[in-house]
Amino acid sequence: MYFCADNQQRQLMQKFVITLDGELRFGDVKLHKNLLPWGDDACFGGGMWKVGGGGSYIDLFGSSYDFGAPDFRQVKLIDWTGVGGAPIRLRYLPNYPDSEGAFDVIV
Repeated sequence: MYFCADNQQRQLMQKFVITLDGELRFGDVKLHKNLLPWGDDACFGGGMWKVGGGGSYIDLFGSSYDFGAPDFRQVKLIDWTGVGGAPIRLRYLPNYPDSEGAFDVIV
């Protein structure tokens, strides 16, 4: 029987990070660090995302195992290429999947 290393078994997931330059980046990656600019090894947190409301918004939730919870106060710009290229409403759900305490992320 053949066993893969743990990191080879992980599947791509919808994740986001806030870079040290304040850029909110989205992507389908195995690890949050795969969304960081070349040479960076830190960020202002991250989490997961999913499209909701029939495509009318994106829910952001959770936190990065490596980088912690997102600090949305640091966001200066949003790179929309990882979520289809067009701006859309963003809302953070700190108690996902419960929407209590949810707030819009505005730049």
